[in-house]
Amino acid sequence: MVTGAENWEMWMRRGAGGRPPARLIVAVAAVVACALLAGCQGDGIIDDDSTTAAESGTGSDPDTGSGDSGTEAYTVAAPGRLDQRLYTADVLIRSAETLPEELTDRVRAVPGVQAVLPISLASASIEGRTLDVAAVDPAEFRRFTPDVSARAGFVWKRLAGGEVVLDSDVSRRLVGKGDMMQLGASDKAPSVHVGAYAPLVSQAKGVQTFPAISAAVNVKRGEQLGIPENNALLVSTGDNTPSKLRKQLERAIAKQATLNILAREFNLGAETANLTGMSVTSAVGTFEYTDNGDGTVTPEAGWVKEYIRTESVPILGDVTCNKGMLPQLRGALTEIQRVGLASEIHADEYAGCYYPRYIGRDPSNGLSLHSWGIAVDLNVPGNLRGTVGEMDRGVVAIFKRWGFAWGGDWNYTDPMHFEMARVVR
Repeated sequence: MVTGAENWEMWMRRGAGGRPPARLIVAVAAVVACALLAGCQGDGIIDDDSTTAAESGTGSDPDTGSGDSGTEAYTVAAPGRLDQRLYTADVLIRSAETLPEELTDRVRAVPGVQAVLPISLASASIEGRTLDVAAVDPAEFRRFTPDVSARAGFVWKRLAGGEVVLDSDVSRRLVGKGDMMQLGASDKAPSVHVGAYAPLVSQAKGVQTFPAISAAVNVKRGEQLGIPENNALLVSTGDNTPSKLRKQLERAIAKQATLNILAREFNLGAETANLTGMSVTSAVGTFEYTDNGDGTVTPEAGWVKEYIRTESVPILGDVTCNKGMLPQLRGALTEIQRVGLASEIHADEYAGCYYPRYIGRDPSNGLSLHSWGIAVDLNVPGNLRGTVGEMDRGVVAIFKRWGFAWGGDWNYTDPMHFEMARVVR
């Protein structure tokens, strides 16, 4: 059966002349690195002491992190000069919950593993994109990033100062005025100053490469965002081919987490999807999923059985959504009907709710919130991306009261789109 969301995908692909071409993997030369990070010397090496605001292209003091109000409460110790060896990030092990120390010790003990770094990791919905945000120790995490980033001292001082560091591939459309980024869809999600852009941790799938970690914050910011503590591991296998260690690593994690190969030409097993913001996560669940290779994903059957429901709601009729979001959707539509605005929502222009896929069917964009079944697209033809749209503002106000974020508020607008941003009962 073709869903409304699938129809919308087909409309968009026809209108755009088909899928966009795949992004090819390219070697980053020193001259490209200099374009991404200021402070390059003549030999293409980043000066580790380069910490002035001008070098980061932002307007706050990198040593104090004064780019947004309240930053001082989220500062951690700034790292010194980089004098330890660097590692490749070859494998990502991830769970919805904190990983036991015994599991981490077992992974470290696997022959061929060179280094293991516990990090905190979750997805955040930001301006219509789902970014994987890591909360990290700046001094340790830098050692798992590319050389050009690891040696850029200002990047890690800004991270320690409470600012967010974005991967160089993250669209600037997601950043608001004053280089501020709201880390989440909820109106209570914190706005954090973007301190730097730098290559972080990437993943290769076939001929494509994209950020496995799109944004990094320090551990105090991670607590503020509600990211589960140390629920992921970055593993370096050095000169050892990661896939050759797969069976040993899988025995070490004992089905308590998912294992994903980041290195080029390898893409193994399932992945884990969980959102920032503990209230929403607890309501809609976390799941493991398999990439189908066509822009769609298949969540684990147990999660689908527990959380995905088909129920009748006012105005739209039968919808298939996450059970954690359905009461709020029903509440919003009931109120819209009660105040006489039902005619402002066109049931025949509804484009679906649960549709597990990447945004735009492109893995580099992250999972769509439709994968969780917590987003709805309404009145599609008159509310296309990048337009003001025709959505009645009374309808918008009601959806917001019922805990939804509206795509019409984004920098690159998507006025058809409403997504669950907080729990309202």
